[in-house]
Amino acid sequence: MPRSKNKVASRERRRKMLKHAKGYWGARSKVWTIAKHHIEKGWQYAYRDRKAKKREFRSLWITRINAAARLNGLSYSKLMHLLIQKNIEIDRKMLADLAMNEPAAFAKVVEMAKS
Repeated sequence: MPRSKNKVASRERRRKMLKHAKGYWGARSKVWTIAKHHIEKGWQYAYRDRKAKKREFRSLWITRINAAARLNGLSYSKLMHLLIQKNIEIDRKMLADLAMNEPAAFAKVVEMAKS
């Protein structure tokens, strides 16, 4: 008796993976083994970069806060230290947004921290 391979299910699995490869160039979107390799590699990059994105944004926020703080006569580290001492709980994302879009409001926050 011949071995049963369930061609319907395996074909469906391949079709589903090739659907993920849509838009890839050349054999990457057509040939099963090559497409599979590139899809899986892409998923690895996506997983890694979801973590890296968080680090990159925090770094960007710190850079923006530092630039705005220096315009107001403080360094980033001194500003953060003063904010912690005064129990002013504004996270870096909000501080960076203030620094970029509302410089006057950011200056008030710095003055509150200094006083």
